[in-house]
Amino acid sequence: MPVELKMPALSPTMEEGTLARWLVKEGDSVSSGDLLAEIETDKATMEFEAVDEGVVSAILVPAGSENVKVGTVIAVIAGEGEDASASPAPKAAVPAPVAVAASPAPSPAPAPAARTDSGDRVKASPLARRIAADRGVDLAAIAGTGPNGRIVKADVEGASTAPEAAQAQAAVAPLPAPFASEIPHTAEKLSNMRKTIARRLSQSMAEAPHIYLTVDILLDPLLKLRTELNKALEPQGIKLSVNDLLIKALAKALIAVPKCNVSFAGDSLISYHRADISVAVSIPTGLITPIITDAASKSVSAISTEMAALAEKAKAGKLQPHEYQGGTASISNMGMMGIKQFTAVINPPQAMIMAIGAGEKRPYVVDDTLAIATVMSATGSFDHRAIDGADGAQLMSAFKTLVENPLGMLA
Repeated sequence: MPVELKMPALSPTMEEGTLARWLVKEGDSVSSGDLLAEIETDKATMEFEAVDEGVVSAILVPAGSENVKVGTVIAVIAGEGEDASASPAPKAAVPAPVAVAASPAPSPAPAPAARTDSGDRVKASPLARRIAADRGVDLAAIAGTGPNGRIVKADVEGASTAPEAAQAQAAVAPLPAPFASEIPHTAEKLSNMRKTIARRLSQSMAEAPHIYLTVDILLDPLLKLRTELNKALEPQGIKLSVNDLLIKALAKALIAVPKCNVSFAGDSLISYHRADISVAVSIPTGLITPIITDAASKSVSAISTEMAALAEKAKAGKLQPHEYQGGTASISNMGMMGIKQFTAVINPPQAMIMAIGAGEKRPYVVDDTLAIATVMSATGSFDHRAIDGADGAQLMSAFKTLVENPLGMLA
């Protein structure tokens, strides 16, 4: 019996993906563990492996197809000695690329069912039906070149597209307001990641009542400790960043103030017993948050090494789901870009995120004396459904204390 290959759920939240590239073609023999395709999720591009052996008898979803629902049959593998033509048809339709039209374009006519020997219905392979439906081609008007006159992929590809479908594909609509088509511009299709970012952050701002708390933090003690640690770690090839130390400080602060290490879950409040810190990393396709698990118990050198490896994988689109899914709180540092202060949007289902501004020379009172010191502003965004203002203030105070007395975070 031919085996259907379905679009896999590569993460617990994945509902659809892009079939970026096929690594096999029809007629190829495959074994368990062979790589079949590359699938783009909302976070990364991942490889899809075969779990059975056989021959790829039909590829039902072409490379580059977007918004392919989880569970959609994307290909069929026939076992040894099986008739490839008996491959089952896909169970769910795959959205085809559609051009924006000035008026609603007519939907392509569904492909006719297979013709019986009595001659009242056409015979065609599942792939031929799929392509015909996408292109609006009438199978009844095509002469099949396959066995017993069966219509195959090449027959459909060589056929003319129905006039209505051709008009729909050729139609180009003006851009919606406030854009004006006469202004020079480019339009870039949103990636799955950017769509997910837009959806989740809109959801966060709409559902989670944000409260923002800001503290100014004396940074000179941490900078001094960082210099000393880097001298000691130089033989190991490790160079700590300020962000590595801030990740540690936030994790320690969350353990010290457990009422902020939580998630709001409707009718319940989830309290976490360790601090897993999601770290915002900017990549060409958007933003991703690899996670330093149990950061409070790790050394700053271990955090630095792990963060460097995760950031490299993130920029290459090679993070595995367990490396970016989860986390109990987030940190976003825009200080290296010269941003003095900002507020960040909470990453649901987490209940807080720490926004780090730039360290800069400012007039500051040190030991009751006005001096010039390196000061940074840190702003915590809290989900007020889960975290009261007083508890958020306690966390900000604990974070400030740890950064200003950094030896305490190494204990």
